[in-house]
Amino acid sequence: MSYHTLSLALALALPGVAAAQNAPTEPAPTRLDDITVTATRTPVSIENSVVPVQVIDRVQIDRSQASSLLELLRGRAGLDFANQGGAGKITSLFLRGSNSNQVLVLVDGVRIGSATNGMPTLQDLPVDQIERVEIVRGPRSSLYGSEAIGGVIQIFTRAAGQGLQQNLALTAGSHNLRQASAGFSNRGERGWISAQGGYQSTDGINACRGTAAGWGAGCYADEPDRDGYRNTSINVRGGYALSEALSLEGHMLNSDSFNEYDGSIFGGNEADNRQQVYGGKLAWAPSDSFRLSAQLGRSNDQADSYFAAGGARTLASVFNTRRDTAAVQGDIKFGEGQQISAGADWQQDRIESTTAFDVDNRDNTGVFVEYQGGFGAHSLQASVRNDDNEQFGNHTTGSLGYGFAFGHGFRLTASAGTGFKAPTFNDLYYPGFSNPDLKPEESKSLNLGLAQYADTWNWTFNAYETRIDQLIGYDSSFALVNVAEARIRGAELTGYLSLAGFDLNAQASFTDPRDHTAGAATYDNLLARRARTSGRLDVDKSFGPLRLGVTAAGSGHRFDNAANSVRLAGYGTVDVRVEYAINAEWSLQAKAANVFDRDYETVAWYNQPGREYQLTLRYNSKN
Repeated sequence: MSYHTLSLALALALPGVAAAQNAPTEPAPTRLDDITVTATRTPVSIENSVVPVQVIDRVQIDRSQASSLLELLRGRAGLDFANQGGAGKITSLFLRGSNSNQVLVLVDGVRIGSATNGMPTLQDLPVDQIERVEIVRGPRSSLYGSEAIGGVIQIFTRAAGQGLQQNLALTAGSHNLRQASAGFSNRGERGWISAQGGYQSTDGINACRGTAAGWGAGCYADEPDRDGYRNTSINVRGGYALSEALSLEGHMLNSDSFNEYDGSIFGGNEADNRQQVYGGKLAWAPSDSFRLSAQLGRSNDQADSYFAAGGARTLASVFNTRRDTAAVQGDIKFGEGQQISAGADWQQDRIESTTAFDVDNRDNTGVFVEYQGGFGAHSLQASVRNDDNEQFGNHTTGSLGYGFAFGHGFRLTASAGTGFKAPTFNDLYYPGFSNPDLKPEESKSLNLGLAQYADTWNWTFNAYETRIDQLIGYDSSFALVNVAEARIRGAELTGYLSLAGFDLNAQASFTDPRDHTAGAATYDNLLARRARTSGRLDVDKSFGPLRLGVTAAGSGHRFDNAANSVRLAGYGTVDVRVEYAINAEWSLQAKAANVFDRDYETVAWYNQPGREYQLTLRYNSKN
C-alpha cells in the first residue's frame, strides 16, 4: 500500500469524521468527560483544555492489540518515531518535530529517562502495565521545567476499579512471540491495591543490514542473525484513605529487559536494561476549595552492554543513572471557576558508569505558580516557573492560554509558551566530546486551535510554530557549542465519528522541522529522521459478539542525515484486527500487522518487521 493511497484514505475520512483528540473507541457520549491532569497539573476535561491534549485509555489499548507502547502511539497526532530494528531496539520519539530529549516523559507523575543521554527508553515500558496515556503537545516547561519543549507524555499504570477484579492475557505470534500478563485489583471503602506482572519474548528480526566494511554501512557489523528481545515486568499500586480529607498512595514499576542488536566489541551487541519507577503521594483536601499534596519519587535507568561472541560475554559499558524527585503543590479555588496552584519540586541526578565523568551528580530546584479561570464563554490559563540548576543556574519560563466557546460545541483556543532543556551529562562531561560551559536550549512556541464536540462526533485542528535557539551542536572545529537553531511549523487534524455501529478515528499531522542555523551549510534543511507528514485511521465495527477493526498508518519520506543526502522513502501499513467475545469475561483476539508486507526503514540500514500475526486469549473479570 503506497503512502499516497493512505493519504487519500485519510483525506476522504477526515472531513466527515473530524474527530476528538481523545480518539475514543466507544460511543462519544461515554468519552467526552475524559479528564487530563498532565496539561495543568490539575484535573481538566479534554474539551476545556486550552492546549492540545490526547488521552488513550485501557479500552483503546486492549482493542488496539498493541504489543508495545510504540505500536500503540504510532501515527498519533504530532508523534513520529525512528526505530533501530524492531522490538526492544533503541527508539527516538519526535513530538512536534522536537528531539527525543526535548520531550518530558512521566510515569505516575515521576520523571523518567537517562541522565546521560536524556532519552526515555519507551521501548522497555510494558504496554500491559498501562492504564492510560496522556499526550500534551506543546511546551510545558512553565509547569515541569527542563525537557518539556515538544510536550509531555504521562503514562499512568494500572490502578484499581471497584471491588475485586482480575485480568489475564496470553499471546503467541510471529518471530516466536510469547507474551503473558496477569494481575488483580481490589478497592474497598477506604483502601485499594493493584498488582500486575508481565513477560514478553521474541526472536526478533535481523536488526541491521549493514556491514563492517566501508563508511556509512549502518551498524558497521557483519551479524546477519535474528536479534531477540525479552522483558519481564511487575507493577504494584496501592492507596488508603487515612481520613475523609487525608489519603496516601504508592506505586512501583520494575521492567527488566534483555536485548540483542548488531554491534561490535566497542559498543557491544547485547544489553541488560532495567527501568524502575517508585513513588509515593500524600494528599490533604479538607474542602472542595483547597488541596495540598506532597510526592516523592525515584527512577532508575540501568544499561549494561556486553559483546557476545564464541560463547563468551565481555562487558562493554555500564551507564546507570538515578533520579530522585520531591514535589509539593497547593491548589486553591476561589470565586466561580477560579483557581490558583503553586508548588515547588526538587530533582537530583546521579551517574554510575564505566565512563569517567568529571561530575556525576547535580541538583535542580523549581518553583511555579499557575492561574486558571473561567468567565462564561471565556477561559484563561497562565503559569510561570523558575528553575535553579546546579550546572547552568537560573532559568525562567512561562505560558499563556486562552479559550472561547462559540456555542454549538465550537471552541477556539490560543496559547503561547517558552521552554528549555538543560544539557545532559554527556553534553557537559563525556570525555573528549563535551563542553562544561554549555547553556540550556531555549524555545518559543505559538499554537492556534479550533474544535467542535458533539454527542457522536467531534474534531480538532491545531496549527503551531516553535523556534528553538542555542541548540547544542558541533562547530567547524568539531567542538560542542550552543550554535544551532531550528524552526518548526506544523498542523494537526484529528477526528472521531460514531455512525451505524462504526467507530472511526482519524489523525493527520504535517510538520516542517527546519535547520535555521545562520551561515550553516545545512540551513533550511529538514531536521534528520523526522517525516513531514504522518497519519493514522482506525475503523472498528461490532457484529454482536464479533468486533472487526482496521488500522492504517503511514509516514512521508524523511532524511537520515542533517545534509539531507540520505533519503528514506515514505510508507503505509495496514493492520487487521478481529475480536470475539466468548462470554462477558473471556475474549479471543487476532491481528495481522503490515498485511501487505511493506518493506521500509525509519533509520537508514535498520530493518522493520514485515507481515506479522498474533493471537491473544484475554480475560477480564466483571463485578
